[in-house]
Amino acid sequence: MLLVFDVGNTETTIGAFEGESLRAHWRILTDPARTPDEVELTLRGLLHARALEPRHVTGVAIGSVVPGMNDPLGEGCAQLTGHRPVFVDGRSALPIRLDVEEPRTVGADRIINTLAASRLYQSDTIVVDLGTATTYDCITVDGVFLGGVIAPGIRTSAETLFRRTSKLPATELVPPARVIGRRTEDCIRSGVVLGAAEALDGIVRRIKAEWPTGRVPLVVATGGLSPMIAPICSTVDRVELHLTLIGLRMAYELLARP
Repeated sequence: MLLVFDVGNTETTIGAFEGESLRAHWRILTDPARTPDEVELTLRGLLHARALEPRHVTGVAIGSVVPGMNDPLGEGCAQLTGHRPVFVDGRSALPIRLDVEEPRTVGADRIINTLAASRLYQSDTIVVDLGTATTYDCITVDGVFLGGVIAPGIRTSAETLFRRTSKLPATELVPPARVIGRRTEDCIRSGVVLGAAEALDGIVRRIKAEWPTGRVPLVVATGGLSPMIAPICSTVDRVELHLTLIGLRMAYELLARP
């Protein structure tokens, strides 16, 4: 069994793979203040809840955009499983190329998405990752990361709105039934949720207009909010909720191969 960790700024997504099959997955808060012992106890509890045994773990892969998480998470995983994690970042020897001006600054999640998309879809691809930030990763069929776009995430924008406006209530983010809201909460949903969908479609159209290869890229949405946003967008071709976890599995198989 392989454990993989996609460490984001707000949440860490964990996957347990048996071969190519995602056996279980979890989301926990990203907290650099956790000690290795706390990490070990948390992971032990998650595995136990799914009837999974730490002794069956044969490897660990971590992709992190939060450097402060790396040491406690790595040590906690080693204590639990007896295996030192493989960290995936811009220095990893993967069969992709970062065709950007500062390749070492590209986030691990974007590198992993590039690997996964180039191998899964056999197509030029725009990966839209809807997390704390909304990122647009531009990837060619032969595994070249062309660059992309980084925008504020949907929840990040909403939380700023609630924090900076004293009379607007915190509101559950779900697609509204109509654009013109008749209650304050529905007005917020229209602005935040539909606004995010329109922004996604608009940026994708602009990316396609300057796509350098002459091919039409596939648009794949991933991240925790993708099942909500993708159905109300006109440019998203498919949703792959666990694309980054799949990419981490692929990266581990390449990097840990003897």
